[in-house]
Amino acid sequence: MEAIVTRKLTKYYGKMRGISGLDLSVEEGDFFGFIGPNGAGKSTTIRTLLGLISPTSGEAKIFGKDVRTEKNAILAETGYLPSEALFYPGMRVRDALSLSADLRRKDCSAGAAQLCRRLDLDPSRKIDELSFGNRKKVGIVCALQGDPKLLILDEPTGGLDPLIQHEFFEILKERNTKGTTVFLSSHVLSEIRRHCRRAAVIREGELIACDSVDALSRTNARRVSFRGQAELEGLPGLKDITRTADGVSFLYGGEMKPLLERLAAGEISDLAVTEPDLEEVFLHYYQKEEA
Repeated sequence: MEAIVTRKLTKYYGKMRGISGLDLSVEEGDFFGFIGPNGAGKSTTIRTLLGLISPTSGEAKIFGKDVRTEKNAILAETGYLPSEALFYPGMRVRDALSLSADLRRKDCSAGAAQLCRRLDLDPSRKIDELSFGNRKKVGIVCALQGDPKLLILDEPTGGLDPLIQHEFFEILKERNTKGTTVFLSSHVLSEIRRHCRRAAVIREGELIACDSVDALSRTNARRVSFRGQAELEGLPGLKDITRTADGVSFLYGGEMKPLLERLAAGEISDLAVTEPDLEEVFLHYYQKEEA
């Protein structure tokens, strides 16, 4: 069964583009990454999926339920962590957790206590006195304490120290092993690489790639570095050129023959052609092809 499915999902804010023609499918039980640069449409997609904003056109369903007409049923089985969680002023952590549980009409006290212990969160503290990272922990516990079928997490690790990040992902892996679907929106590429099985890449409101993380990592692009001088202007497939005192480096996804001809016509004292690292591969999707 599909946990999330969208068909031509589109959202405009007046004339401003949010997302356009989004076709997305996430299988139940998947650990799915949703990646793209800031402003690409990740948060708009999530808010539309949760019924927090209405789509301009197209459709979206969560566990077969329409986001327009069955929002309450969807929210009952979904845990959501926004990129910045806001709480009522003057509340203590335990009050926020209790309010979140009451909204679900569930007794989540045992789950909340366990999560607080694992994330080193003191439930007696006033939220107004907490750091950004500790407020993020409160949002995490609110999202996870009810043991929902689906977790939608928007930039969840901002502000968390490395040890807490590690524990957080351990918790997510445990939940996923038990069948929880995890939808992780992030621009931290290492998080996607380490934890997700499948991922989609969104750019300027449009889905440009969706596959297994392994498949997305495969590319014909190469990292080329050389010392010396060569004319590269207008060469198709050229990206991310860096010029320093030590030489020139760039990503190259075009045919090798034209590149070698350009280099041979120049004055090159040293040349290296290597596989790009995974972060460079993902960044390749972020950038438009050059004319």
